[in-house]
Amino acid sequence: MSTVEKHYLQRYPDSNGYFGQFGGNHYPVELRPALEELAESYEQLHSRQEFQHALTRARIGLQGRPTPIHYLENISKEIGGAQIFVKREDLNHTGAHKINHCVGFALLAKEMGKKKVIAETGAGQHGVALATAAAFFNLECEIHMGEVDIAKQSSNVGRMRLLGARVVAANQGQSALKEASDSAFHAYVEQHETALYAIGSAIGPHPFPMIVRDFQSVVGQEARKQFLDMAQDEDRLPEHVVACVAGGSNAMGMFSSFVDDAEVTLHAVEPCGVSERLGEHAATLSYGRPGTLHGARSVVLQGEDDTPAQVSSIASGLAYPGVGPEMAMLHATGRISVAAVSNEEAVEAFYRMTRSEGVIPALESAHALAFAFQLAARRPSSEKILVNLSGRGDKDVDFILENYGVKAPA
Repeated sequence: MSTVEKHYLQRYPDSNGYFGQFGGNHYPVELRPALEELAESYEQLHSRQEFQHALTRARIGLQGRPTPIHYLENISKEIGGAQIFVKREDLNHTGAHKINHCVGFALLAKEMGKKKVIAETGAGQHGVALATAAAFFNLECEIHMGEVDIAKQSSNVGRMRLLGARVVAANQGQSALKEASDSAFHAYVEQHETALYAIGSAIGPHPFPMIVRDFQSVVGQEARKQFLDMAQDEDRLPEHVVACVAGGSNAMGMFSSFVDDAEVTLHAVEPCGVSERLGEHAATLSYGRPGTLHGARSVVLQGEDDTPAQVSSIASGLAYPGVGPEMAMLHATGRISVAAVSNEEAVEAFYRMTRSEGVIPALESAHALAFAFQLAARRPSSEKILVNLSGRGDKDVDFILENYGVKAPA
């Protein structure tokens, strides 16, 4: 971890769990003691050498870290602009970055004497990752998932159940990620004495955004070192770092190592869905306003009655009407650049990546790739773009074939 990185990670959040004006703890009073216990336990445990050794062992043996940086040579040549590199988080065991914080939460639960971990999932990647970590650390596991996503991501549901997890269907509202989060939060309220909520992204009340960010920061730490090693004598960082964003776990994992480097532009890529009309996208930073969601003050897509709006995205893991408080702060201060990518643009990037590079990306990651391809075309070949390829697309293959067929990109 670099000196600059330590400075940023230690500066935020403040002692009350705020990232500037965003964050805090807006959870039911009866759960405050459980959140205080978690914050205190994390503070005590995460800096202990024994805890870090156990975490490192799991990351090497179970996850397969470190993940490599890969140069997209074919696509970079096709575009003819800036050079594009990807951090291969899709090569993690279970297929995405989610296992980075799932292993951390499972280890925390074990050390705190909890018997069970609870979480929500959208695309199923977080659910599979937590079920895997729970099996590894011999914990019970309960995953809440929207009925719509259960039908869309049946293979991931099967994997969770094979790993021993109980899958609970959330059937209220849109029956998607927000409803799964509501259901999981409620379950945690009822079971907090014996269970730990392993939240799926950098959202929720303090200390969840901080813990997820810290466990995910391994992505940025590795990427920064790998990029500098690759540059050899140049000692040069990428000009652009790109990640898709909903809650912000993969984005903050990557951004945390570059946020204090003024020469590096950080790009957060949101899902624009099918149109810019409210209810037909999930581009929270682009179209949301300050509000409170799932226990934290942040930016939220809201209707006229100030309730969370319906959202839409081809990527289940991005269909969320809010964003993590740290992402909201970085946007408010102008540190990150925000772009929105449509369903069709993401699908085009999905096909291009498979045909030109032999890599099948998750539809969530395809949003970041779509923007990176557009950005590369506008930038000179002397510049470098680093994309967090947050997950692989095994889970999306059936959906793509059923709805788009086998075709080359446009």
